[in-house]
Amino acid sequence: MISEKTKIIDRIIKSKKDINAKMKDFFAWIKGAEIIDLDSCNTDEDPVRPELDNKFRTSYGRKIYGVKYNGEIHAVMCFAFTNDIPKDVRELDLLSKDAFLQSANRDQKVGKIAIAYTVWSKKKGGGKLIVKEVYKKIKKSNHLNRLVTLSPLTDMASNFHLRNKAKLLQVNETTQNFEYF
Repeated sequence: MISEKTKIIDRIIKSKKDINAKMKDFFAWIKGAEIIDLDSCNTDEDPVRPELDNKFRTSYGRKIYGVKYNGEIHAVMCFAFTNDIPKDVRELDLLSKDAFLQSANRDQKVGKIAIAYTVWSKKKGGGKLIVKEVYKKIKKSNHLNRLVTLSPLTDMASNFHLRNKAKLLQVNETTQNFEYF
């Protein structure tokens, strides 16, 4: 006769196997995902800066990147390129325009710092994936040397960036800046 202790141990082992299998399936989508340039995004889905339209997000050398999987966009990250770190969206606008105008004298290479001013994900793991992959793109570029955020003053933003190994650079009146290394 099987003891009660053995039955409990068997149930625990089976439960662990089930959880591990489900977690493997849960993140399997990441392996087939790709980072792409986007011409636009659905700004209504942006929980950070929905007030910024697609014209803002794509003018003066600004970029939108997305994580595409099975024909759908699952995460989005918007960037401006500057030579200094902005403290708010108004400064981001001015600094990215200035860097864009300066780029006419530098072979169209806009700014030295990539400023991520919004990121969101519709699928678990998408935010981390897009940060990691865009960081790789930035490090491969021959003119960008830093990835810095312009993040809201929220626990969610702080926790996200710190979990993804960014360092807090400064806290501003309405935003905070993190840097990825």
